[in-house]
Amino acid sequence: MKGMVFAAGLGTRLRPLTDSVPKALVELDGVAMLERVLIRMKSYGIGEAVVNVHHFADKVRDFLREHDDFGMRLHISDESGMLLDTGGGVAAAADWLSGDEPVLLHNADIYTDVDFVEMQRVYEASGADATLLTSHRATSRYLLFDKNMRMHGWTDIRSGRVRPERLDISGLATMAFGGVHIVSPRLVEDICRYGRANGKKVFSITDYYIESCGRMYIKGWCQPAGTNWHDIGTLDKLRRAEECLGGGVRL
Repeated sequence: MKGMVFAAGLGTRLRPLTDSVPKALVELDGVAMLERVLIRMKSYGIGEAVVNVHHFADKVRDFLREHDDFGMRLHISDESGMLLDTGGGVAAAADWLSGDEPVLLHNADIYTDVDFVEMQRVYEASGADATLLTSHRATSRYLLFDKNMRMHGWTDIRSGRVRPERLDISGLATMAFGGVHIVSPRLVEDICRYGRANGKKVFSITDYYIESCGRMYIKGWCQPAGTNWHDIGTLDKLRRAEECLGGGVRL
């Protein structure tokens, strides 16, 4: 399995920390978010990965160089000229992600200790084009799944909006997306076709999933009980994650 870390975000909700460093290099309990993700990937046997960069791109490059790429074969997908979002980011990195191996996609600002081997087992057993880490956590926007955890759409419970618009949501379960997913080489190719067909370079992979789940098998995998998951994209969330790990945020 290959990997890709989405590390290009601006991190505006983490200011003032991100006034001088990229979001991916903000530290959680003394360790940069990007380092945590790459070390976990390597521990699960992933030897090759893509890291996309935008905000303070040179600092990410320097950080990886100083750590000898953590003993991995790393490729930098440079989005300095234009931030491509997650779907566009995958399309831009497709040449590195192509082949016959699945790809673990991981947001740099997600901390989790879920078992990637188990997640890959679920992905392989299901025959899905993508397997998404999901949970029952409270949020305002949810992905919609049937009883077999096949994705059918999306909803915003605050506005009542549903996508696709005519989707019958009765009998569908609402699940929050966790920013970690395993995708097939076929899906990577399809994301590229989707971008070209819609004239898009910048697009969210969530939008791709919503618009493609009728013809692609997008499966949810519920976060196992007893595992940790933290979105560390804001100062408050970073503090909570630090408390969980026994540390403290240094502003």
